[in-house]
Amino acid sequence: MKLTVVDWAIVAGYFLFNLAIGFYYKGRAGKNTSEFFLSGRNAPWWLAGTSMVATTFAADTPLAVTGMVARNGIAGNWLWWNAVASGMLTVFFYARLWRRSGVMTDVEFAEIRYHGKPAAFLRGFRALYLGIPINCIILGWVNLAMVKILSLILGVNKDWALAIVVGIIALTSFISTLSGLWGVLVTDLFQFVIKMTMVIVLAVAAVHAVGGIDSMKQQLGVIDRAKGLATGTAGSALSFIPDLNSAWMPMITFLVYISMNWWATWYPGAEPGGGGYIAQRMFSAKDEKHSLLATLWFNVAHYAVRPWPWVLAALAAVVLYQHDPGFQKDPETGYIRVMIDYLPAWLRGTMVAAFAAAFMSTVGTQLNWGASYLVNDFYRRFVRTDASDRHYVRASQLATVLLTVISAIITRYMDSIAAAWQLLIVTGAGTGTVLILRWFWWRINAWSEVSAMATAFVVSVALQTEFGLSSSDPRGFAYIMLITVGITSVVWLAVTFLTAPEPEAHLLAFYRRTRPSAALWKPIARLAPEIPATHDLKHNFLDWIAGCALIYGALFGAGKVILKDYGVGVALLAVAVAAGLYIYRDLSRRGWKTVVE
Repeated sequence: MKLTVVDWAIVAGYFLFNLAIGFYYKGRAGKNTSEFFLSGRNAPWWLAGTSMVATTFAADTPLAVTGMVARNGIAGNWLWWNAVASGMLTVFFYARLWRRSGVMTDVEFAEIRYHGKPAAFLRGFRALYLGIPINCIILGWVNLAMVKILSLILGVNKDWALAIVVGIIALTSFISTLSGLWGVLVTDLFQFVIKMTMVIVLAVAAVHAVGGIDSMKQQLGVIDRAKGLATGTAGSALSFIPDLNSAWMPMITFLVYISMNWWATWYPGAEPGGGGYIAQRMFSAKDEKHSLLATLWFNVAHYAVRPWPWVLAALAAVVLYQHDPGFQKDPETGYIRVMIDYLPAWLRGTMVAAFAAAFMSTVGTQLNWGASYLVNDFYRRFVRTDASDRHYVRASQLATVLLTVISAIITRYMDSIAAAWQLLIVTGAGTGTVLILRWFWWRINAWSEVSAMATAFVVSVALQTEFGLSSSDPRGFAYIMLITVGITSVVWLAVTFLTAPEPEAHLLAFYRRTRPSAALWKPIARLAPEIPATHDLKHNFLDWIAGCALIYGALFGAGKVILKDYGVGVALLAVAVAAGLYIYRDLSRRGWKTVVE
């Protein structure tokens, strides 16, 4: 794709503006680690929530969606749409608790909930494990997608593309170390506006290229029939629900996704009950209300607002490149091909800036979040416990540079790590129940969480290496999930009852600090009569149901309207509006706080 002087000027202007934001917030970030990692706990909900959305909108995201749609139609997105229930769980059950806890990272939570050496081990281990290998593999995966994008856009080989990516990472790292989370939040807002605008523009251009919605639907029908004759299946690319007789999503796999995957599986940044950079944004919010609203806005935007521009471009790519061997071999490139072939020439520079924005927003967050683990939860906790705030800020900046270097090296050898990353996805199966219940059940202790992590890892690895099950095979994935969750749950429950509970004084301090629902904390709640007992589980559960209806109603309703199925679309949107009104009225009646007696 040929870029003009004007295009390059737009790209340069984008980078300069991001740099200016970094210098503007330099003074705030250098004050202390709370400012550097949590923006002084003073971020408004719309800024913290938009930053969550921007972070999950990586450069590889539209490419991944294009690959899902090209292979399995719109229903292919159930691979991530199933997590709506988990997101709503975080909104109504955990957002206020996380903000109330007052911790700097979700890893630090281990030592306010648990006590002694097991708690310290849990905190230190998770800080290093999540902060370096997991975080850098995520960064490497995102970097590799940007390498693919630049190779096609600029027509350069992988090494040159990687060199450019390293330069962008270095700039992002500089801005992140300069401005801390305030700079990340504000640049995320700027970047989200750019990339959301451009994906909508590209979707319009793509649909226009195939002759409009009606023409696209007709051509996809022809392709579906041809594919059905060739494979013996009758799935439709436009169906929102997968064909449960298909090879990629048989009934057992679909049931595992919608009934188990969202609560049982641990995944970096999307832990049941919130974690990672999502938790970091909740900590940075002004108060409990802003924490809840930020997480609610994130889930609405993430699931109901963003997907359709990507999906439309992907459907258009299926039509436009149905006979292209390159697209058939690597359908994820269809998104970039549409951009190169059909985006108006005068918008190319802005689109390149949009891809850079998608890349930088994710990298900036991963660097800041990973550094917070290394400094707050390992270096400050176990290595240098009595230094000044300025020292820890400098250590945070050095940690950010370290993560930048490691992630760049991993990107260079990413092909050999991809299999390991796929293995990691299912190693957290079964730990979700501990992460969910540790807030609400006093009896859970540090050994519960340690045993769950260890068992999930051992069982899932054994099933794949010794028993021949593969997480890349849909049925294999379902069996791995069912077996791992079952065994892990039995083990951690047994360990919980066979080991002593946490010390009473420690549990009492946690209860006073976070005020969880008293239903499963009665032995401890009786020791703190001065704390009004919280009884909000029923209200939160009803809000959770309404939240899921809000997201799915808006997601599918918008899709139906876009595809000109107006009757069903309007009905689904009405469900979404009704659910939203119920949530607003309930939270307003409660004053956006917990229900106490």
